[in-house]
Amino acid sequence: MEERLQKILARAGVSSRRGAEELIRQGKVAIDGQVVTEMGLRVDPVLHRIECNGKPVTQEEEKVYILLNKPTGYLSTLSDPQRRPIVTDLLDGVTARVFPVGRLDYDTEGALLLTNDGELSQQIIHPSFEVNKTYLATVNGNPNRQKLVALEKGIELEGRRTWPACIKVLSAGSRRTTIEIIIHEGRKRQVRKMFAAIGHRVLALERLAYGGLNLGDLPRGRYRFLDRKDLNRIFSGKNPLYSG
Repeated sequence: MEERLQKILARAGVSSRRGAEELIRQGKVAIDGQVVTEMGLRVDPVLHRIECNGKPVTQEEEKVYILLNKPTGYLSTLSDPQRRPIVTDLLDGVTARVFPVGRLDYDTEGALLLTNDGELSQQIIHPSFEVNKTYLATVNGNPNRQKLVALEKGIELEGRRTWPACIKVLSAGSRRTTIEIIIHEGRKRQVRKMFAAIGHRVLALERLAYGGLNLGDLPRGRYRFLDRKDLNRIFSGKNPLYSG
């Protein structure tokens, strides 16, 4: 049965659908030996040989779900031309080919999901599913209430308005303030850019949770495998979207 190529790649655990689209654009996907760059191409994986980065794409790979407590100094990518540390370097003993669900910046730490389930990844990172991500941000100075209300309501950021955020000040001083912020978007360096837009630079940033799935006592730099109950906690407050 024919399906969209990016959906086939996602189901095979190559990447999320969004990541699969980027791989196609970059000319890294081939059908029967011919590189394709067309979006929305429909292919039958039974009748055609699909390759990504020169390797066959196989279906029905066992799904793996991992929660990593990412330290700073690691990239949320699968490779780096500068040979800097990447998050999969921390997955000692994991043989499955997994990829990060969204990203954490090089200088941001905390909860990072990794999986080979492209469909679940799509549900978590796409704003339409409204999966909350909770962050702990330490910013310079002490933002006043008017500025924080602006973040709660949404601000213009690079030509697009951010979705409303939930803001809670945990501690405040003249030099720095610690704030919990919950958003369901995932733009690049979004939390840092949001606070920069109101004049308060982020000094340290940690992601605490995806939905109702938090780090708990997981040490920095360590990981654990997730089960179905864990996955449904990601969508807490809504009907579970994932049933395995």
